[in-house]
Amino acid sequence: MLPQTMTVIEARESGGPEVLVPGERPVPLPGPDEVLIVVEAAGINRPDVLQRQGLYPPPKGASDLLGLEVAGAVVAVGENVTRFKEGDFVCALVNGGGYAEFAVAPEATTLMAPIGLDAVQAAALPETIFTVWHNVFERGGLEPGEWLLVHGGASGIGTTAIQLATALGAKVITTVGSADKVKACEALGAVRAINYHENDFVDVVREVTEKHGADVILDMVGGDYIERNLKAAAVEGHIVQIAFLKTSKVEIDLMRLMMRRLTLTGSTLRAQLPATKARMATAIEEHIWPLVTQGKFKPVIDSTFQLTEAAEAHKRIDDPAHIGKIVLKTA
Repeated sequence: MLPQTMTVIEARESGGPEVLVPGERPVPLPGPDEVLIVVEAAGINRPDVLQRQGLYPPPKGASDLLGLEVAGAVVAVGENVTRFKEGDFVCALVNGGGYAEFAVAPEATTLMAPIGLDAVQAAALPETIFTVWHNVFERGGLEPGEWLLVHGGASGIGTTAIQLATALGAKVITTVGSADKVKACEALGAVRAINYHENDFVDVVREVTEKHGADVILDMVGGDYIERNLKAAAVEGHIVQIAFLKTSKVEIDLMRLMMRRLTLTGSTLRAQLPATKARMATAIEEHIWPLVTQGKFKPVIDSTFQLTEAAEAHKRIDDPAHIGKIVLKTA
């Protein structure tokens, strides 16, 4: 028997981590093509921070609660659900509602949790795996033997991109902001981690790749990095923008893009069509889940917090010293 109410974390106004406070809401029921998951763990991601700040509103029809990825057991299924049954241990990409004791997820973006991972590790997968798969391998077209440049290599996205690209035969260079992060990223498989306080990544990329440049660049920084990415990219390279920790409004000379036949693209995950996300989920189960079960990829967990400590967890993600994912637990 499911409880009638559950503990959730609400952002009752826009602002800093302190606006996140526990609340109580009815336990949701799954609709058609949906499953209800008892949330054992929920990952924290940069879009959660933007939503907390009032800069990234949830799409129409989605929960106003933060949280884009969860892991736990299925406790109820809606009409038409065929892949999952009560008791299945899953992780899921959701459009919101993850910061709660129960969350509804589309069947199409719910996946059986990889064997060998616990709830915290499984909850750290969906948002980052979907983002990296789509932007690095689908939009960026990264192939074995090619060079990938990842900005923000110690982030959840960065640590995922380093491991997956390496496991699939690519060579990775990344930028980070400290000596500790250099060590962490190179331990994950990066050929070279560049401390951007000490070196210009354009010069290092040209040196390490013997003037070839980066075939794919994954950028979450923006600002002056946009122009510099054009200089660091290989001929026919792909630059994929997924966020702007600096600004998105810059003046750049696109002559280099034309002369080097570059592709400058980007995407957000939350706004993708359900059918597109479903296609991604199928590809991830086929190409990425085997790497997890074989031990070739493992999510990097920086720290965990109880659900009711969400404000403290957001202070941690706001701290540039963190390495990997930050995860909320309900028990």
